Amino acid sequence: MNVRERFAEVFGRPPEGVWRAPGRINLIGEHTDYNDGLVLPFALPMGVSVAAARRDDGVLEVRSLQAGGETVRVPVAGGSVSGWATYPVGMAWVLHEYGIGGASLLVDSDLPQGAGLSSSAALLCATGLALCDLYGVEVERPELARLAQRAEWDFAGVPSGLMDPSASLLATAGHALMLDCRSGLSSRVPFAPEEAGLTLLAIDTRAGHTLADGGYARRRAECERAAGLLGVAALRDVKDLAGALGSLRDPVLRRRVQHVVTENHRVEAAVGLLRAGAAAELGALLTASHLSLRDQFEVSWPQADAVVDAATRAGARGGRMVGGGFGGSVIVLTAADRAERTRAAVEEAFAARGWAAPAFLAATPSQGARRLA
Repeated sequence: MNVRERFAEVFGRPPEGVWRAPGRINLIGEHTDYNDGLVLPFALPMGVSVAAARRDDGVLEVRSLQAGGETVRVPVAGGSVSGWATYPVGMAWVLHEYGIGGASLLVDSDLPQGAGLSSSAALLCATGLALCDLYGVEVERPELARLAQRAEWDFAGVPSGLMDPSASLLATAGHALMLDCRSGLSSRVPFAPEEAGLTLLAIDTRAGHTLADGGYARRRAECERAAGLLGVAALRDVKDLAGALGSLRDPVLRRRVQHVVTENHRVEAAVGLLRAGAAAELGALLTASHLSLRDQFEVSWPQADAVVDAATRAGARGGRMVGGGFGGSVIVLTAADRAERTRAAVEEAFAARGWAAPAFLAATPSQGARRLA
């Protein structure tokens, strides 16, 4: 039974439409978005679907096929909720200023939660598209991404960056999205690994994470503190890395600055390689990014390190952790004819350590958020 049929079963009437927003993989550019930097994500085939219909009583009612339990009902203007429901309720709260009214929403997802693939942003974006379409509210997609970011900040309490909702809303099939998180300007960068004889594996390490546990917020605060000490608006503005590192006494802040500045350079280099048709050369940049995230930003975790080590030993071109860190997923770039060998090496590494087997996901650059029906 699909989400449209389940909606009629749950709410006793057919939905007015179904909207879907994908999760994302960030090819490179991690923890640069909230530093006004550069990122290069793409949309995944997996995502979140929302079937929806209007209500005339100013109430938002939401239910998830994955979460189970009772239907959550709150005023569109805002109400006290917790857990997964904070995201659709927060999005409705933000859009209430634009004139949206009550609605019934049924959420369905094939995107793993806690895998670092931005299930929360996909839920925000699918909800936002549904509510805007239901009430004829016209919001340009870059602005809708900022509204989704605001909902996550102000309602869910997560100080997220602009990358995740932008990737979900703006990405296109066969491309990565080069996004300048200061200006909000973006451009499409061709990225079709299979055409270059490559496979990009997305590997869920099964080490779940949550951005609300404080580690993400601490890294963000450290970056803001470093920018303040350096006298710049954001770490994106650091031009003289050696001088900046020499002026900071705190070794933790020096490490954070080094990662952000060099990661922005890696994004620019990756875009240059892709535009030149040299996707096979991305591997070294991915591994350099991972080592920086592990040693300078200190957000990696044992399973991620094991994936990158095992994959590169098996002949993969490179790999890195993705997402906020402390758990989640890893991407590995390998020649297509080495993909199975790489996968086996990763599985063997996990088994040798007694860890739960990792999950391998499709990482094909796919279409962004859209109305399905």
